Amino acid sequence: MSDFLADWYLWTKALHVVSVISWMAGLFYLPRLFVYHVEVVESGTSTDDLFQAMERRLLRAIMNPAMVATWVFGLALVFTPGIVVWSEIWPWAKAIAVLGMTWFHHWLGLRRKDFMSGRNVLTGRQYRMMNEVPTLLMLVIVFSVIVKF
Repeated sequence: MSDFLADWYLWTKALHVVSVISWMAGLFYLPRLFVYHVEVVESGTSTDDLFQAMERRLLRAIMNPAMVATWVFGLALVFTPGIVVWSEIWPWAKAIAVLGMTWFHHWLGLRRKDFMSGRNVLTGRQYRMMNEVPTLLMLVIVFSVIVKF
């Protein structure tokens, strides 16, 4: 198995990067949709239905598959011999940040369900603040991998 992973390393890394880009796009866009949903859209209207459909499709058709692919290709990279040195700090920092990103993804899914049931209690300002979470986690991940601090 390790020979297979080593032979396919560059393809795996490329697919991981593409998956991460897709996932991040959704993690940036969905909270922004929530901001507009809270601030502009009245509950129970056709525009509310439109926003709920956009949010559902973004989460289910783009973000969920991208997150799964990110994890699959990321784990393949982890198990590729010679790629990760677990005695260093950077893989642990990245792992914690990726877990945080996954938590945020699921938190967004729960907020989408709040909109569906008419129980959203967060404001546009709160969604704007939460929209910074993936940026901070992304910085930890990128600096961990590139700088290897």
